[in-house]
Amino acid sequence: MAYDQIEGSAAGLAARLDAELREAHPLTVLRAAHERFGARLALVSSFGAESAVLLHLAAQVSPGIPILFLDTGMLFGQTLDYRKSLAARLGLSDVRDLRPAFADLAIQDPKADLWRTSVDDCCHIRKVLPLDRALAGFDGWITGRKRFHGGDRLSLPVVEVADGKVKFNPLANWTKVELDAYAAEHDLPAHPLVAQGYASIGCWPCTQPSDDGRAGRWAGQEKTECGIHVARAPGVAPNVGGDI
Repeated sequence: MAYDQIEGSAAGLAARLDAELREAHPLTVLRAAHERFGARLALVSSFGAESAVLLHLAAQVSPGIPILFLDTGMLFGQTLDYRKSLAARLGLSDVRDLRPAFADLAIQDPKADLWRTSVDDCCHIRKVLPLDRALAGFDGWITGRKRFHGGDRLSLPVVEVADGKVKFNPLANWTKVELDAYAAEHDLPAHPLVAQGYASIGCWPCTQPSDDGRAGRWAGQEKTECGIHVARAPGVAPNVGGDI
């Protein structure tokens, strides 16, 4: 099937699902996604400051849902520890650690300092490309993005299409208050760095403490997204996509 046919088919399905689910509870969105795609559905998580809520909800639908975790090689040690402890706490049985390809690092970032000269290129080889490869085996995927993050996320739909795949944003409608209330109700453990003033957590070179949402990510730069949520034009290598 041609690219435009795949994209059109997925776009039609995404539009129908968004109309049905745009006011639904996140758990209802996740159940609908799992019912529609089954084993062809994955959840992408950064195991960051807000990740516990979506992962807890997903575990209620299916603890075996594939969880794609981008281990960039530049994450805080606390994030790696949190990924292990939270997955065990929630009983998530299929967390997949996605790492950058050795060849990409050897050619483009041999000294592991690409972030100093081009944060976009660094994100591309450490996040975008590994996720592209992993999502090739799925037809639908789930993110933890919310409208209150601001920027391009202000108009975020609950269901959308991205390069021929249906993309679910179950928490799009929730406010920070609702998110915190759910975490408190279910006694979900916070990322260790939250207590140190990090409201959003990515790679250590490009993350600073900040209590203002994602303001601590790529501080002082125009960049607001790592690239996994920016679709490419047809004919270009597919970018199917984080503080996710």
